[in-house]
Amino acid sequence: MKRQLWRLELPLHLMLLPGVALVFVYSYIPMAGIVIAFQKFVPVKGVAGSDWIGLGNFDYVLNMPNIDQVLWNTVYIAGMKIVAGLVVPIGIAILLNEVRNVLIKRGVQTLIYLPHFLSWIILGGILIDILSPSQGIVNRLLAALGMESVFFLGSNDWFPYVLVASDVWKEFGFSTIVYLAAITSINPTLYEAAIMDGAGHVRQARHVTLPGMLPVIVLL
Repeated sequence: MKRQLWRLELPLHLMLLPGVALVFVYSYIPMAGIVIAFQKFVPVKGVAGSDWIGLGNFDYVLNMPNIDQVLWNTVYIAGMKIVAGLVVPIGIAILLNEVRNVLIKRGVQTLIYLPHFLSWIILGGILIDILSPSQGIVNRLLAALGMESVFFLGSNDWFPYVLVASDVWKEFGFSTIVYLAAITSINPTLYEAAIMDGAGHVRQARHVTLPGMLPVIVLL
């Protein structure tokens, strides 16, 4: 029985081999480069010829001035990205799921997904055009309202939020589509039962949609 099952599954395993090979070559083999962190790496000498210094690089970094602020900024920005990267696409997916006009729904999906295909170089140019302190659209609007211009890309107070907002803007469209696919897999009878019990859209989203999306939310 086991031999027959193996013969049936063999073509499927063979189909996986190209993907496994790509992951091995481009993800696992490069991990050997971690050894550079423990060397006084010289590009001309390469990994094999560079001197081994153990934890010397880590000691150097941890003794740099303002390292506490650097570590805090890293954790703070990463935390905001994680939270915003979950809340925004989940919220947009739930709202889009309530749209009954197919053309509007597909159009919005396309518009929010487009930034995912832009490189960060192009996105950086767009952000400069929008947020420039002298010629940016936002600061022109602030000037028209009699307010002072803000250097969004150079201000210590504003830059972390601009960084997080730009990251979410670029990537939330992809996650939104994944969450929409997860919503479509929820059993419609659960919504019918919720409606019979008098649940409105908010309670349906809270007690049916979010629990149904939970496995995909955890995965992403």
